[in-house]
Amino acid sequence: MTADVAMHMSDGLLNTTTSLLFAAVAVIGIAVAAARARDDLDDRTAPMAGLVAAFVFATQMLNFPVLPGVSGHLLGGALAAILVGPWVGALCVSIVLVVQALVFADGGVTALGANVTNMAIIGTAVGFAVATVLKRFTRTKPGLAAVAFTAAFVNTVVASLGFVLEFALGGDPAFGLGGVTATIVGVHCLIGIGEGVITALTVVAIAAVRPDLVHLLRGARRPLDVREESPA
Repeated sequence: MTADVAMHMSDGLLNTTTSLLFAAVAVIGIAVAAARARDDLDDRTAPMAGLVAAFVFATQMLNFPVLPGVSGHLLGGALAAILVGPWVGALCVSIVLVVQALVFADGGVTALGANVTNMAIIGTAVGFAVATVLKRFTRTKPGLAAVAFTAAFVNTVVASLGFVLEFALGGDPAFGLGGVTATIVGVHCLIGIGEGVITALTVVAIAAVRPDLVHLLRGARRPLDVREESPA
């Protein structure tokens, strides 16, 4: 069982009952996100949402090594939530996962509900919650980078715990749950470092040019000072 299997579960990894249960969870989560996302979408944020979805799709197709024979990829939950908010972010990641499953066979169709639950719903919710708690540190470029990194790291680890829960409910009992938990969470701690670096670099780069497009920075007491000063 590899890390990529854990976050893009294939058909048959979970039993039918568990797959249907988390398909229902995913449908409810997406419905709530779609209803709430209307307040966040306008002529300025809608194109940004499209760009975020395209970026997450592209980066999820690229794996980076974390251990010999083990690779990981961007989950994108924290990144999407920080840039376009948790509701729109959840929809962006969900769309990516649906396209990957139906068009590229990356993740099983029967496991799509569990994958959406882990990466789109849990990922964006946890990532945005962490970033919101730490928002007071985002007034400088290093602070913003640290917040984005932390949110992405925590998002990755907690999303992997979602897989552990699902596997405990409907996985193959031949695999010991303790061993599965240690392996999956341990590997995703390493993947979370890569996720954090990518998220931090992306968020800081966008904030340096258009801080008004970063959802997390809305309502700040004073403008974020992340622009480089020009030489005299």
